[in-house]
Amino acid sequence: MNTLKTFFFMMVLSGILLLVGFMLGGMGGIIIALIFALVMNFFAYWFSDRIALAMTHSRPVTEREEPELHRLVAEQASLARLPMPKVYVIETDSPNAFATGRSPRHATVAVTSGIRRLLSREELGAVLAHEMAHVGNRDTLIMAVVATIAGAISMLAMIAQFSAMFGGRGRGNQSMIGLLIVAIVMPIAALVVRMAISRAREFQADATGARTSGNPLALASALEKLHQGSQARPMKVAEGASHLFIVNPLRGASRANLFSTHPPIQERVRRLRNSRPNF
Repeated sequence: MNTLKTFFFMMVLSGILLLVGFMLGGMGGIIIALIFALVMNFFAYWFSDRIALAMTHSRPVTEREEPELHRLVAEQASLARLPMPKVYVIETDSPNAFATGRSPRHATVAVTSGIRRLLSREELGAVLAHEMAHVGNRDTLIMAVVATIAGAISMLAMIAQFSAMFGGRGRGNQSMIGLLIVAIVMPIAALVVRMAISRAREFQADATGARTSGNPLALASALEKLHQGSQARPMKVAEGASHLFIVNPLRGASRANLFSTHPPIQERVRRLRNSRPNF
């Protein structure tokens, strides 16, 4: 069901991009919007992981430096039947984790130093299973593409704003209304769709990670601890990177609304505790 939701919302997001292009320049605008999105997606495909690691100040750690962490990641990668990813650490007391990379063979898992102090080995293993689920489900690539399309819509909206401000006198009322819709309504619609996709992928990663690890209760317990810990010690990270993490790293991000990058923790925990080990 979450996969179908993701496909539907990605189609909606693509439709918004094409509509923005059409409203700005007719069929020619659609072609420009498509070319714009393709170029941005090309860069997202190759460089999104490097950008994410740089934004979060992650550093690589070798097996010699962190043998237990590498062992845990290797265990969960094996259970998920995925290649061993690169392992990174973020030096912060805020407890969190994320995965990135364009494919399972080019994946990276990053954990904060705070998460290792907060969770038991069993709970941390369940969190890593969740992150490996993101890798196996190709969520890392999906969200990079989604962020890129949403970014393209926002950039086209900025063009519409400038056009309305400086070129509006020679336009008719209908044309001005169209520009205002592109400039104001479309970016909000794109943001709502992007958040919906992010929440669907989190639910799917919870389910997949719980299945591969065989321990949904450990993941549920970990999510509760991480939510409390991240709210008490929020990370200093750009809002645009918040969707990467297993729980939202920003303070005050617990409200369930259209603009939340993550589903409500209570709902995620409820689903995990009501699930069977082989779901």
